[in-house]
Amino acid sequence: MPARPEPIADRYSAWRLLTESLSGNRGWKPAWRKPEPKSSYDVVIVGGGGHGLATAHYLASVHGITNVAVVEKGPIGLGNAGRNTTIVRSNYGLPSNTRFYEWSLKLWEGLEQDLNYNVMMSQRGVLNLFHSDSQRDATARRGNSMLLQGVDAELLDREQVKAMAPFIALDNPMFPIFGGLLQRRGGTARHDAVVWGFARAADRRGVDIIEHCEVTGIRREGGRVTGVETTRGFIGAKKVGVAVAGNTSRLATMAGLKLPVESHLLQ
Repeated sequence: MPARPEPIADRYSAWRLLTESLSGNRGWKPAWRKPEPKSSYDVVIVGGGGHGLATAHYLASVHGITNVAVVEKGPIGLGNAGRNTTIVRSNYGLPSNTRFYEWSLKLWEGLEQDLNYNVMMSQRGVLNLFHSDSQRDATARRGNSMLLQGVDAELLDREQVKAMAPFIALDNPMFPIFGGLLQRRGGTARHDAVVWGFARAADRRGVDIIEHCEVTGIRREGGRVTGVETTRGFIGAKKVGVAVAGNTSRLATMAGLKLPVESHLLQ
């Protein structure tokens, strides 16, 4: 089933801003609905942060799966998404990580057009400093690895760093600055705006965003998950996704799973 397009009348634009200002701003609608949970969905995603809402948006916009609910125990975006800064970059050392995050960075570069929402994406560049000869060697290896994969990277010396940041203390006794690795396409986004943008875009395609709906249990029948118990009643689901960061193990335990602890080096 094709994804339901966003209604043209609901799109944000300079023309819409002008016409609303002339009519007393009476035509604006809430960014997303406040629906009551349905009895069941094709997919229930637990966690209303950036990952959960992005999953819902791409299920709807790319895969045409719109019978989706995102459930969050409080208002959306008050977990990790509300605490963390959103640094956008692909300047990693391991080739697999570089390729993964380069694809992500390309999605970021078109995200505001995709969501029709200003997430305050600012590609002002990401500069990682090094403070010793050994760090310079390691940083140069990272930059060369990036360049070999077609990702932008520039190794800067002290003077070039100073030109970019005139007030920086190059000769700090504890951390003298020898240079830095610059990725000009890197930058930042406004983390709460990212959450709001994904929520609005997913909602416009039929996804139900259900706030103040804490998951208290996961129901199973015959070895498969059939839905989630919540403070707003049972919600059936053909598939359940979990995007709850540090609470993942707790939610997995509700489903009878014991997750392994793994470390993944990102460099």
